[in-house]
Amino acid sequence: MNELWLLEEEIYQSGVKLLCGVDEAGRGPLAGPVCAAAVRLPRGLVIEGLNDSKKLTEKRREALYPVILEKAESYGIAFASVEEIEELNILGATMLAMNRAIAQIAPAPELALIDGNRCKGIEVPARCVVKGDATCADIAAASILAKVTRDRLMLELAEQYPQYGFEQHKGYGTAAHYAALREYGPSPAHRPSFLRKMH
Repeated sequence: MNELWLLEEEIYQSGVKLLCGVDEAGRGPLAGPVCAAAVRLPRGLVIEGLNDSKKLTEKRREALYPVILEKAESYGIAFASVEEIEELNILGATMLAMNRAIAQIAPAPELALIDGNRCKGIEVPARCVVKGDATCADIAAASILAKVTRDRLMLELAEQYPQYGFEQHKGYGTAAHYAALREYGPSPAHRPSFLRKMH
């Protein structure tokens, strides 16, 4: 038994038939939306090299992305915008993106496994799985879809706002990014509330 399936197998054996794993990308950056993905893989399916997206190279994530889309029984990918992050705060916006992604899963999941320790605000029955992206197949798959989708969007924003180097840091607060902000000020893609801490 692949260890990525231990938790889900236990849940399936308890009588739950429809599961999905959910993760987000982009909670921490200074710019761009937050992206969430929800995935239901066929029970027990082993995808070679599947792991937490943070542990994989960009090339590896890009290679796994189409495999996950092809093999998944159902998946959803959704964003919450910079405006929504500002209005709701990042946690609220993350939950909004997660709910949008889960809503695309058909048939609807009886239980959503959410990466991390916060799942208040999820509109279907949910269970938090700490380090789920490294221990749970459906969440690992969701982490890759969310990360690749968001990275691709940041590349589009890099073309729109070339002075910030989004293609390098994907909106995270690197020294180069802070230097560009000091020189050019924020763009419409930046999250004002995240820049207040800037010196």
